[in-house]
Amino acid sequence: MTTPPPGLRQRKKQATREALREAALRLAVEHGPDQVRVEDIAEAAGVSPRTYNNYFASREQAIVSAVTADREARVAAAVATRPAAVRLADAVTQAVVEQYTNTGEHGPEALLLITTRTPLRDAFLDTTAGIEPALTAVIAERLGDTEAHTARVLAASVAAAVRIALEGWLRPAGSAEAAGTSGAEGLVVPSDPLADHLRAALAPLAPAFDAAERRTQP
Repeated sequence: MTTPPPGLRQRKKQATREALREAALRLAVEHGPDQVRVEDIAEAAGVSPRTYNNYFASREQAIVSAVTADREARVAAAVATRPAAVRLADAVTQAVVEQYTNTGEHGPEALLLITTRTPLRDAFLDTTAGIEPALTAVIAERLGDTEAHTARVLAASVAAAVRIALEGWLRPAGSAEAAGTSGAEGLVVPSDPLADHLRAALAPLAPAFDAAERRTQP
């Protein structure tokens, strides 16, 4: 199925969203996130604060969005491009690891900014819920089972697993923050490979993916 190209209105909205999130990240890197106001981001992007509020609920959301932009769609697209012979559980795991370990054009500096600030980490974790809708659609298509709830349950489970993996990566056991005794915002710089956390969290879902594939095979 071919997706029609976006119209002019949609392209303008996308351009505004991109300008806001890029301005937010640039200002946060230059001045520190605590010194950035919504008004500053809106001015840098050439829009009003009211327009800003139509796109993002907080400055943290805008800053994080610059790094996680369109990741939900990219995860789903990566699953869709895997050959049909690839086991669905493997296709999903590969896609998630690939997209979550890719920092894109902003590089590690932007990710370090996010992972070492508590409010930004929280906003980063909240983005995992966005995986579900697009991933539900691609899993349903892969299973040829668009009417059942199976695809949605599997996609929601993936979103939960990714959040758990990120929490383990950002808040390692034994850290001051995990123990509830954090100081100076409880800064924790992740050291373990994120890919290992993601694979470990997604591994328990493999039997459910396998069972769903078996049920839908002719």
